Amino acid sequence: MRDGLIDIFMAGVTRAEPDRAVRTALRDAPTPDLILSLGKAGVAMARAALDRFPGVSCLVVTNPENAADLSGATVMVGGHPVPDEGSLAAGEAMLNAADGLGAGQRCLALISGGGSALAVAPVNGVSLADKAEVSRLLLGAGLDIKAMNLIRQNLSRLKGGGLARAAAPATIDALILSDVVGDDLAAIASGPTVPPLGNPAAARDLLRRHDLWNRMPEVCRTVLSRPAAAAVPGGTTRLIGSNRLSAEAMLAAAPDATLIETPLEGDVSDAAAVVATRVAAGPGMTLWGGETTVVLRGDGRGGRNQELALRVALALRGCPRPWAFLSGGTDGRDGPTDAAGALVDDGTLARIADAGIDITAGLEANDSYPMLQASGDLLMTGGTGTNVADLQILRVG
Repeated sequence: MRDGLIDIFMAGVTRAEPDRAVRTALRDAPTPDLILSLGKAGVAMARAALDRFPGVSCLVVTNPENAADLSGATVMVGGHPVPDEGSLAAGEAMLNAADGLGAGQRCLALISGGGSALAVAPVNGVSLADKAEVSRLLLGAGLDIKAMNLIRQNLSRLKGGGLARAAAPATIDALILSDVVGDDLAAIASGPTVPPLGNPAAARDLLRRHDLWNRMPEVCRTVLSRPAAAAVPGGTTRLIGSNRLSAEAMLAAAPDATLIETPLEGDVSDAAAVVATRVAAGPGMTLWGGETTVVLRGDGRGGRNQELALRVALALRGCPRPWAFLSGGTDGRDGPTDAAGALVDDGTLARIADAGIDITAGLEANDSYPMLQASGDLLMTGGTGTNVADLQILRVG
């Protein structure tokens, strides 16, 4: 049941390989005056752009694992998933570089997933500690990426079109590698080159609906009570990679499989139930793309793909057919762990029990990694240098 599933998953990851996508997109592009590359694929995207436009000033902001020396570029490292001092320095550097452009000049912005935390530029009065606390609150509340980015944009001088505002009157041409299901450009890296997802009033309403408003730092509540920021100047934007395109690449690698059109989203418990219903379709393979969420109740170690895989194993307990299920992050990192996700099967629960682990207690503590490590079911790919959300595969015998 497990044979070949990792190869199919990696076909989806390869489709999101940033170097090839950027080279294709820049084939007939005008020479920019500045290249700004932000995200987990920042180095790879910038390398392709500099090959096309050698000598152009280039600033890259990425995560520690994907950072590398790049001739002709300055590479900065920020924190992820919670911003740190490096994120703050990187955000200011990006805004300063964009602000140095003038009328008639062009900036090539290369945007990929992870940028929301990797570069931050809080509005005046909001500290890095405040931003980090907001990130922890949002991550722990089970909010989807669009909801989180709505809040982030309204607390930032960089996000929600802030980079485009800083570059004006120069023009920004953006190439986007989407890590957001549905490919809403305002949600990818919190949309530094496009209008925001909503205004401060929308952010306030969302926080109140999720009982988070009174838990927000006081200064952030003050900022979110102010009027909306100025309009975002125009520019061009192209999507060069996405979760959907990677899911279709998995289908090309497994043409007899069924690709589900509806993304696999929402809480991992609900998503596991959706996966389990496919057993009724009989033998075969089912593919999904998407991005689930987890409500943090404990302080264990794991990530949404690992927890989803374990919940699928529980949902399929007692299934009369053999089966295997893979859920992985295309960036190779699921939560704050070194695993991309997990590949579980109909023997996973028995292997965990044999290790003396209570799976129910482990899930209550959000401690999926040790359980999957004990069962030998962690999906280990290493950092991939790209990020287009998550991919899932179910095979039923």
